[in-house]
Order: sequence, then structure tokens, then C-alpha cells
Amino acid sequence: MADADLETDEDGEFERQESVFRDWIGPDGDFPVEAGRYHIYISRACPWAHRVAMTRALKGLDDAISLSIVQPERYDEGWEFSDEYPDPLYGADYLRELYVRADPDVTGRPTVPVLWDKEEKTIVNNESAEIMRMLDVAGHELATRDVDLYPEGYRDGVDRLIGDIYDPINNGVYRAGFAESQAAYDRAVDNLFDALDHYDDVLADQRYLAGDVLTEADLAMFATLVRFDHVYHTIPTTFAKDDRGVDDPRFEKWKRLQDYDNLLNYTRDIYQTDSIDRTVNMDHIVRHYASPGSPNLYTHDPDDIDLGLTKPHGRGELSGSSTAGND
Repeated sequence: MADADLETDEDGEFERQESVFRDWIGPDGDFPVEAGRYHIYISRACPWAHRVAMTRALKGLDDAISLSIVQPERYDEGWEFSDEYPDPLYGADYLRELYVRADPDVTGRPTVPVLWDKEEKTIVNNESAEIMRMLDVAGHELATRDVDLYPEGYRDGVDRLIGDIYDPINNGVYRAGFAESQAAYDRAVDNLFDALDHYDDVLADQRYLAGDVLTEADLAMFATLVRFDHVYHTIPTTFAKDDRGVDDPRFEKWKRLQDYDNLLNYTRDIYQTDSIDRTVNMDHIVRHYASPGSPNLYTHDPDDIDLGLTKPHGRGELSGSSTAGND
């Protein structure tokens, strides 16, 4: 998975690089809420950037906060711009140039998303969960759509859910893909599918993770699920770190999204929510995870996978409604 940072601890466990820019927009931050001032850099391939793109789209912040994308493939020089996907602010060749512009002493690999302040010419934040929250809460006064993804009365639950799905699912696919010991690999795979089994059961009786309303937690979950069969499922089935064959009973738990009735229809439901479909670029996703440095040596042709994202999902019969216009 070429959009992760290849670091493991002494036990072979994958460790994700910490985000280095952590300022905030809003009354409790150092940056004001101001239309036209901010720009977001994303990759359509990256699930962390995807949650930010979805929040911006659902809130109707297209005119208030500009956005541009990088080339989907990532090579030794990191995320790069191209003639097709240029940097609209400075004409940079690589995203790392923006990091150095913000802080000449910055270390680590440049990541997306990036929330950029065009007035101060610096990075406000590069942590996806925090950018998502800023767009949702601080950006609400700039929004053209009355969508609240962090509603009063649900906030503790949303925070808990985002935390609960992060390690086994959102980051779990990377923990499996980049594990450098059999024990670390097995823990990651067990955690991943135990969590997917759990949430498939949860979503049998309620429409969304928090119950009856679409929240930030659903965007975080969707960003992983919509990629799962195309790119992530190859990791647990292809990269067992020992000599177990495909007939090993353990492989029975390594399911696809398509094998989960509730998670699959939940993914279709979110996809069909107003504005979400335009944030999904499966071509970029597949191109990125097939680029050099990715462990996804496909055992299948991604073009043969069809999640039926536009098919009826039947989840409108469950309790709950989306403030974003999905019935």
C-alpha cells in the first residue's frame, strides 16, 4: 500500500507516521473561519484524504474552500503534481515542496490531506480526522448545505466510534500489509475481520454506526470499505508470511466486502448519499495501490470486481435518516 509510511516496531508491527501540523481553524484555534482563504490538497486514492473530500462535498464547501488533487501513483519522490493534476497555487512539482515552504526544517514523508492557508502560506493541519472535524464544525458557517456530521447528543459516541474503527479497520489493513513478523500479521488480520464481523452485526439493526444519523464515523468507515475488495482484500489472502496454503482453515475468515450483506449494503447506502459518489475515483484507487512499492500483487483483476454501488440497498427501511439527502 503505497500511501502508507513504511515503519515497523521491534515486534514487526506497522507504525503510522504522526502528523506534524496540528493547528486549528475556528474560535479555539489560531486560524480564522474565512471563505476563500483555505485550500485542500488530496489524493483521490488515499482513504485518509477521502474522508476530508466527503466532508467538504456533503457540507457544500466547494466555493468556500478550494481543492486540488495529486497524481494517483506515488514514487520515490512522494506525491507529485503533473500536467493533468497541477499545483494551482505555486506550480510545485511535488507535495514535499509545500511542506518545505511551510517549514524548511520539516522531517518525515509528506502525506495527504493537507489543509493550506493561502494568506499565511503555510500548512494549517495534515491530520485527516482533525481536518474533517474542522470542515464539519468550524466550516459550518461557510456551508451551503445544512449537514451536521457531528451532531449534539451524538458526539461522545461518534468520537468513540472513530477511535474504535481506526486501529482494527482503517489502519488494520495497513497493519496487515506491512507487518514484518508472522505474529504481527496474524494479530492484524484477526483484529480486522473480528471488527468487520462485529460491525456487520451492528448494522443489521441500525442504518448508521451511531444509530439513526449519518456522522463522521460513517465517512471514516466508508473510505476503507469502498476500497476493500479492490485493493485491501488482496493483503490478507496473498501475504500470509509463512507457508500456509490457501486451503488452510484460517483463510475461511478472510472475507470480501461482498461476503458481508450488511456492510455491503451500508457501503452502497453511503455511496448513494448526495455528493459522495463524485468523491470516489476507483481508477485512481487501483492505479495507486498497483504502483511500485505496493504489496498488492493482485491475485485477481480489479476490473472484474463490481460492488454494485448504485444498486438498491434497502437500508431506508431501518431506523435512521441522512441529513445529506439519501432515502
